[in-house]
Amino acid sequence: MVRGRISRLSVRDVRFPTSLGGHGSDAMHTDPDYSAAYVVLETDAEDGLKGYGITFTLGKGTEVVVCAVNALAPHLLNKDLGDIVGDFRGFYRQLTSDGQLRWIGPEKGVVHLATAAVLNAVWDLWAKQEGKPLWKLLVDMDPRKLVSCLDFRYITDVLTEEEAYEILRKGQVGKKEREEQMLAHGYPAYTTSCAWLGYSDATLKQLCSKALEDGWTRFKVKVGADLQDDIRRCRLIRNMIGPEKTLMMDANQRWDVPEAVEWMAKLAEFKPLWIEEPTSPDDILGHATISKALVPLGIGVATGEQCHNRVIFKQLLQAKALQFLQIDSCRLGSVNENLSVLLMAKKFDIPVCPHAGGVGLCELVQHLIIFDFISVSASLKDRMCEYVDHLHEHFKYPVIIKKASYMPPKDAGYSTEMKEESVKKHQYPDGEVWEKLLAAQVN
Repeated sequence: MVRGRISRLSVRDVRFPTSLGGHGSDAMHTDPDYSAAYVVLETDAEDGLKGYGITFTLGKGTEVVVCAVNALAPHLLNKDLGDIVGDFRGFYRQLTSDGQLRWIGPEKGVVHLATAAVLNAVWDLWAKQEGKPLWKLLVDMDPRKLVSCLDFRYITDVLTEEEAYEILRKGQVGKKEREEQMLAHGYPAYTTSCAWLGYSDATLKQLCSKALEDGWTRFKVKVGADLQDDIRRCRLIRNMIGPEKTLMMDANQRWDVPEAVEWMAKLAEFKPLWIEEPTSPDDILGHATISKALVPLGIGVATGEQCHNRVIFKQLLQAKALQFLQIDSCRLGSVNENLSVLLMAKKFDIPVCPHAGGVGLCELVQHLIIFDFISVSASLKDRMCEYVDHLHEHFKYPVIIKKASYMPPKDAGYSTEMKEESVKKHQYPDGEVWEKLLAAQVN
């Protein structure tokens, strides 16, 4: 039973100084401070439950997202939670169609990141009130009800509401067995933690050795800044993991289209499964050109972590511009929009391999990919979810990885809740961590 009127929405700017250790560094983001706009929803319900929502950012931009969250707050305050989830499509459209805020989107950029943070908090609260982890709330939901949460505007030329319902209806077959499989074995993961671009060779070797000891068989390496350095680092990691294990590469949008093709021809000897974000995330036809050119080399194209919305994903699928689709739990408009992309990927028979890492992305995306396997794709072929071993200790319900797989969360909610002590310590600019760092910069 969904209950309570939303009485308060607060949002905080939480940042972790990951740039000090080179964590998260790639060819385009050399000094990222992993950060989050952290939303808390409170209601007047007697259960005292709160909804927590985050969107992932990198440092300075967080304050802009916080402003956008506050601008969206009037859409939620004093609204009944039952009314919101009873017409979730309508509420989603209300948020994304605000006549004034829409102008600085629409459905992309800062305002969409803020929408994700707010809606992630709504889904967390709904799942908590139902006493289920989010993935289970989705798995157990009647297909008609689930479809009613999605906005099909702009995508009906490739996926209608009826087609989405049919996919979910067919997904009911064997669902119980797939849920048991997930609970027993988890969802396969790959690691990006070993080979950030800013890491020294010594650090790369040490982390790679440890990952191999821990049973990891799929590894991703950052490339794109310097070709000779890429060749050296890729040779180092390929020699360490051996010829049988899976290697992926990620250029983080560094190249022009012809440059991407030429560069990857030079790296093909290391047998990468995919090149991720080879060019601008907005260049659909550029991705299609790269994708076509790399087929003879046996290299796929993966993208999606900076994909604005379901419309860009629709076009990437239509243009055959990717072989691996990477949803992001905080870039798209929360669970609602991610589900529409999962359903489109199913229709086009493209495997979903989500982006994760950052602050809380692993915690959130595990719910989506476990749901995808149980209720939508029903397949693990060519599928795996990214894992980055950073900052999980700051979450109340951190991810559990066993044998290089995500184990389904058991706690109610969306795993979005952070430890209050961590939030206070890392709040910008007046948290203890930042007071010290900013004072040191002044001196």
